[in-house]
Amino acid sequence: MIISDLLNSGSKILKINKIQTHQLDSEIMLSSLMKKKREQIIINSERKVSKNIVNVFNKLIVRRSTKEPLAYILKEKEFWSKNFFVNKNTLIPRPETELLCDAVIKKIKNKNSYILDIGTGTGCILLSILSEVKKAKGIGIDISIKAIEVAKKNSKNLGLNKRAKFFTKSLDDTHNNKFDLIVSNPPYIKTGDIKNLSDDVRKFEPKIALDGGKDGLDVIKKVIYKSKIILKKLGLLALEIGYGQHYKVSQILKKQGFKEELRVKDYRDNIRCILARLKN
Repeated sequence: MIISDLLNSGSKILKINKIQTHQLDSEIMLSSLMKKKREQIIINSERKVSKNIVNVFNKLIVRRSTKEPLAYILKEKEFWSKNFFVNKNTLIPRPETELLCDAVIKKIKNKNSYILDIGTGTGCILLSILSEVKKAKGIGIDISIKAIEVAKKNSKNLGLNKRAKFFTKSLDDTHNNKFDLIVSNPPYIKTGDIKNLSDDVRKFEPKIALDGGKDGLDVIKKVIYKSKIILKKLGLLALEIGYGQHYKVSQILKKQGFKEELRVKDYRDNIRCILARLKN
């Protein structure tokens, strides 16, 4: 079978299964299998493909037909221009979270910051920040042992394991350390809204990393309360939040002695991140 025929057959199956990005997904999966850039396989679309690749490709198409995210199928996701290893034990890094990294990096550039990443998942936030801020070092914590395994793998792959350490810990177990910066992309979806998420998120991504409780603010509140204790004076807290949560989060921050420094809007003009400093 030649490349173009294989791509068309894969795309057709995905289209029948209502995968909107059927053509693109088909190309991405085949280029990953052939270890070639997508452009290369399109240019060489008359080339023959081995039987083994045809078989594996067809299996991947079946998986994608069930709405399983491409990132889990390929075990990688690009974030901050780097390839992060991902699996079903972690949330898939999203472009909106890059906005949080960008805002933080601008704030602490050239500083000797000690960072805590709460609910680190793949480690993408902490590792992206450390890749840009060479004097910084940090810790990532997560209650999932398997998520921490993923973060450690990414740290090693990116050559950052001397400045980044990852631990299976809950927020309640974080004592004795004082941090210059705390970053977190906590679960912030209301429990009642999870059923309305798209199939690829609802069926495949870890619920524990999505569910923010009845009002979506359970974990956000915990992060703010704990940060007050473990941040150094004038330390910075950077939070990713959900749609329409900024007003309530701002109120909680104010009550807990934080002064807002920056609100970051996402690509749809919603306030997605808040950076606040702990007052003296």
